[in-house]
Amino acid sequence: MKLFTLEEANALLPEIRRKLLRIQKLYAEVGEMREQAAAAAAASQFGGGMKGGSGYVHSLYEIGKITTEINAAGVQLKDYSRGLIDFPSRRGDQVVLLCWQLGEGDEIEWWHDTDAGFAGRQRL
Repeated sequence: MKLFTLEEANALLPEIRRKLLRIQKLYAEVGEMREQAAAAAAASQFGGGMKGGSGYVHSLYEIGKITTEINAAGVQLKDYSRGLIDFPSRRGDQVVLLCWQLGEGDEIEWWHDTDAGFAGRQRL
C-alpha cells in the first residue's frame, strides 16, 4: 500500500479531481441509457439491439478504466457520486486516511482512522 505525505496527496488532487468529474459525467450518461440498455438486453435473445448501445458499453469501460487508474495511483475511491477519496498516510506510528471530496477546495483538510470512515473525519 502506498502511503502519501500531505504534500504528495495535495499535488495529486488536480489530476484526481479531473478524473472524478469525468467519472461523474460518465455515470450520468450511463444512468440516462440504463432503461434502454435493459430493454435491449431483454430483446437480445430475439436479435434486438440498442441505438447507441456502444456508447453505453464505452461509458462503462471508461468508468472502469479511470477507476483503475485512480486505484493504481494508490488513491482509494470511496464514493463516485460525491467524489469522495482517501489517501493512505502515516500519522505518527499509525496508518490513517487523508480524506477529501469534490467541492472541498484545493487542499486536503481532513483525516480519519482507517476504520472510522467519513463520519470520523477530523481537521488536520
